Amino acid sequence: RAIGTNGVPDRIVIDKSGANLAGLEAVNVILNFTGSGRTIKIQQVKYLNNILEQDHRFIKRITGRMLGFKAFYSASATLERIETAHMIRKGQFHANGLNAFQQFAQLAA
Repeated sequence: RAIGTNGVPDRIVIDKSGANLAGLEAVNVILNFTGSGRTIKIQQVKYLNNILEQDHRFIKRITGRMLGFKAFYSASATLERIETAHMIRKGQFHANGLNAFQQFAQLAA
């Protein structure tokens, strides 16, 4: 699903999980079979992915208190809004001289 949404990446960093490796190798076989000429370079490093995993702690802290989501749409919408607010706070959006509150208000409008 991620490749369908964002395109084929040059490389992917995964942990030592065998399931992830098998899935990516299957994707590489499909890419070779279709003749696209591109394959994904797979890097299996145990701790290199920790920065990404630590970033999810913020969402886990907020959604951990909830009793769960009844519908996929509500879960998707809630997580997108939490991620957007977190990215603004981390300075990952172009600020254009606005503070975090002003950016959030501008996106909400």
